Amino acid sequence: MKLLITGGTGYIGSHTVVELLNLGYEIVIVDNLANSSTLVLERITKITGKSATFIQADICDRQAMSALFSQHDIAAVIHFAGLKAVGESANIPLSYYQNNVSGSITLFEVMAEHKVKNLVFSSSATVYGDNNTSPLDETMPTSAINPYGQTKLMIEHILFDLANSDEEWSIACLRYFNPIGAHHSGTIGENPNGIPNNLLPYVSQVAVGRLPKLQVFGDDYDTIDGTGVRDYIHVVDLALGHVKAVENLDKITGCQPINLGTGNGTSVLEIVNTFEEISGQDIPYDVVPRRAGDIATVYADADIANNILNWQAERDLTMMITDTWRWQSQNPNGFE
Repeated sequence: MKLLITGGTGYIGSHTVVELLNLGYEIVIVDNLANSSTLVLERITKITGKSATFIQADICDRQAMSALFSQHDIAAVIHFAGLKAVGESANIPLSYYQNNVSGSITLFEVMAEHKVKNLVFSSSATVYGDNNTSPLDETMPTSAINPYGQTKLMIEHILFDLANSDEEWSIACLRYFNPIGAHHSGTIGENPNGIPNNLLPYVSQVAVGRLPKLQVFGDDYDTIDGTGVRDYIHVVDLALGHVKAVENLDKITGCQPINLGTGNGTSVLEIVNTFEEISGQDIPYDVVPRRAGDIATVYADADIANNILNWQAERDLTMMITDTWRWQSQNPNGFE
């Protein structure tokens, strides 16, 4: 089976490609390299002994996407491609709507033209907004509090409408919680451009001396230690969730939202303390005011993933942080 992976050289995409190649799938990656590197392709081959077909193109480029589908017999698409920094989305919202929403529409239109109607979409727990109480489940109302979250929510609405209009579509809409960790080899991992927006790459870059100290946004929440609690999931568990989604698309009629999380919450300071214990490095930090829109506690109800996909997260916090540190310590400057 040949699969198209949009954004396949990114953090989650590259780990998913590794798992799929190991299982014998043929993989075509399309990526514009806006937040990744072709060096990732060499690392994927090093891990798996196999190569993916790589096409450098933007999903907004209809001509390039049409040519891709004409040249390759694609059975299903896993759609990762998109801008993903919450803070940046507030500063350049039009870029996010153009790239994420318009690009996705172009992709879906080209898929329909080529009668490829099997899709796994990379959504986000941000679609639950800030008015629901954890554990978050797929029946809860959705909303968004920033442009990035709005783009994910808009694409979900588009996919629900698309599936309602044409019963041939099978769509798994995977709502991620907080991916961390890296491949156990230390060969690939999270390598954001510029200052990291997420906690773990920030902590690990402090540990290797690339950044001076961590900023902890608020220590007065109603949590175990006053800092925000999130559901951190190992990126390999997340990648395996995509494998399970592809394998079970034939069981999905229409568009099915599915949480991918552990069902457990961990605070910022629990992450910091565990990272210090595992790495042997000090992680200095300053407590700064809360960010607008942040809430105290977010974690998943992952029962649907278990019931429909026969999937559950298996890697614990120690493994998540051990693998993060192995990646960052072996690659202090990322892929460069």
